[in-house]
Amino acid sequence: MNDQVFLTFGNWLAEAEASEPNDPNAMTLATLSGHRPAARIVLLKAWDERGFVFYTNLDSRKSTEIKANPHAALLFHWKSLRRQIRIEGALALVPDDEADAYYATRPRGSRLGAWASAQSRPLESRAVFEARLAAVAVAYPGADIPRPPFWSGWRLTPDYFEFWQDKEYRLHDRQVFTRTASGWDHMILFP
Repeated sequence: MNDQVFLTFGNWLAEAEASEPNDPNAMTLATLSGHRPAARIVLLKAWDERGFVFYTNLDSRKSTEIKANPHAALLFHWKSLRRQIRIEGALALVPDDEADAYYATRPRGSRLGAWASAQSRPLESRAVFEARLAAVAVAYPGADIPRPPFWSGWRLTPDYFEFWQDKEYRLHDRQVFTRTASGWDHMILFP
């Protein structure tokens, strides 16, 4: 049963990648801001049995919330496939070498944008951001643009999965996997 949860995730993601018109790796990330939930869409950039990775500014609202409470929930929803996967777990930063390797694969504009954006903070005008972006482009005229020290990835290590498949008459199929000391427990839920 240990491999079943990741095998199922991989199969469902592959089917979404083959059929979804845009961003099949989009997932809702839910964190806590004090006692209030906060949710936003982020993109899954890597996954394996260690967890699910997304990248962001470490001074952003989401990172601030994660630092205060390093537990979160992810939700993948593929409407055309009539499926969703809920994943819950603890978050930790990815190692610097992993963040560096991913950052180097990003398009030049995205790497420059990471430097120029004070993500989640007030912006006087779009012109201010564009001026910051132009200044960063001058500072880094070539292909070598180092990863900003305030930009990295978070890995959610899962301890809970729910695979939800829509069925006719709302008689849905719900499969839950919960991490234990010896692997994963499996159960099904009423629709």
